[in-house]
Amino acid sequence: MRFSKICYDDYNKISYETTGNITAVFTWVDVDNSRYSFNLEWHDTDASIIRTFLLFYYKVDGTIELYDTKHHRMFLKRTKCDTVTLGDLHIGATVSIFSRQMKVASFGDEYTQIQLGVLKQRTFVMLKPDITDKMGQVLKLIIENGFKITKLKMAQMTKEHALTFYEEHKGKPFLPFLIEYMTSGPVVAMELLADNGVKKWRELLGPTDSEQARKDAPSSIRARFGKDKSYNAAHGSDSCESAERELDIFFPESQIARYESPRSTVTFKNTTCCIIKPHAVQEGLVGDIISEIQENGFKITALQMFYMEHPNAEEFYEVYKGVVAEYSGMVSQLISGPCVVMEVTGPDSDTPSRFRAFVGPSDPELARKLRPNTLRARYGKTKVQNAVHCTDLPEDGLLEVEYFFKLLE
Repeated sequence: MRFSKICYDDYNKISYETTGNITAVFTWVDVDNSRYSFNLEWHDTDASIIRTFLLFYYKVDGTIELYDTKHHRMFLKRTKCDTVTLGDLHIGATVSIFSRQMKVASFGDEYTQIQLGVLKQRTFVMLKPDITDKMGQVLKLIIENGFKITKLKMAQMTKEHALTFYEEHKGKPFLPFLIEYMTSGPVVAMELLADNGVKKWRELLGPTDSEQARKDAPSSIRARFGKDKSYNAAHGSDSCESAERELDIFFPESQIARYESPRSTVTFKNTTCCIIKPHAVQEGLVGDIISEIQENGFKITALQMFYMEHPNAEEFYEVYKGVVAEYSGMVSQLISGPCVVMEVTGPDSDTPSRFRAFVGPSDPELARKLRPNTLRARYGKTKVQNAVHCTDLPEDGLLEVEYFFKLLE
């Protein structure tokens, strides 16, 4: 059910007229239009149904309220939820509300759409095969320029995928080369969010010809990472309509997808698992951490952003239950927002042990004293917010990678 009509009167009364001709009325004091509203969906796994809610976000203090649209009653009274900020609320986002992973399906009213429709604009970005070994540097630049990464995946395109993606170039003489180039290795696809995101990304991306970009836009992505007009580092949608189509190829919203998504690049060979935890993602450290990994001789052969459900987080960390005092905190941290999961590989079966040493002790304070150059020493805060998870036991490396890239994906 969706709210199709929203009316305001002189007393700040709002009337919601649903498609079933049922009207629910709320009254509140709304100072200077100080709240936004969004339609949310929650997959209730116990009942195997999708439940719908209307979320109100109050700008004045960051509190939220949830209204159950099916049963026409308040589901969550106005309260503070540390895992939900206004920056998290955009179409297609997944937010964690007291351990429930809810998807933002649409704006809840015209005011919110007018205020945030352009300000919260998403676009599609793809790093091309020849710069995936520099993706950490590119991601860092993206974040530094005010973009929020809301979806992220490393994938391998087939000829069919590439032809579908570049269908507007059908019949053009450069298409055969472009298809060969884009299928020559993994690509990194992502959804970025920013104010006027499509235009902003095109400006950061720079001119199509990297040589021209170095003259006209020397700080652009293509100027810094591209080679020429053909090997020009990255792709960006040229319109909102193109962004929606391209996102649907890599990140289909429906279980009945219009396109077959490109496959994962996971290898399951000489492998270990690394997870950039939600607090580090929210602090904009994804690019920094990935750069450190790549610059220290490790290869990232698979990568994807996940939004973890509570049962999955408990299952993944089950080995720590009753063993470490931080178990509950670890679970809560993993479901508090998006995490970035990577398959990290090396030349031999010793990869898990070498990577574990590179990550450092689980306590960042201890790491800063004993191993100051490790990831946790540089980016960790506490035993729970210690920047990254990595496989502890060598024999568990493959199991943890399979958990995400076989079971959850």
